[in-house]
Amino acid sequence: MKTPGEPDLELRGKLVRSLGLFREMLPGSFVERQRACGRPTCHCADGKRLHVQYQISLLVDGQPKTLNVPAQWVERVREKIEMGRRFEAAAATICSVNLKRFLKERLTKPHFAHGKARNIPTDGSAPRG
Repeated sequence: MKTPGEPDLELRGKLVRSLGLFREMLPGSFVERQRACGRPTCHCADGKRLHVQYQISLLVDGQPKTLNVPAQWVERVREKIEMGRRFEAAAATICSVNLKRFLKERLTKPHFAHGKARNIPTDGSAPRG
């Protein structure tokens, strides 16, 4: 049953239901580089007709890493990285909807902790009182 006047909830529900589509997502950025291979007799030695190299650039344990991608995987890897971007956008939207609802509820209902009213700041600082 749809609740009229709550488009944020409808959007959140749609995004949550679509999360299964993101099973194959990959993190990072897709990079296409052109480089010389280093062999003096190769066509790339003149610096004009370079080899194409495909890579994924990402952070692993906080450190930047670059992974080579075989040419036959390029389209699949691009799609999976784009899925990762869409997932991040969906997660940000869901969090935004949830924050709006939390703040709205906070204004309409008192919150109690340890038997007394408690202020929950919206600026990210620690709760007081």
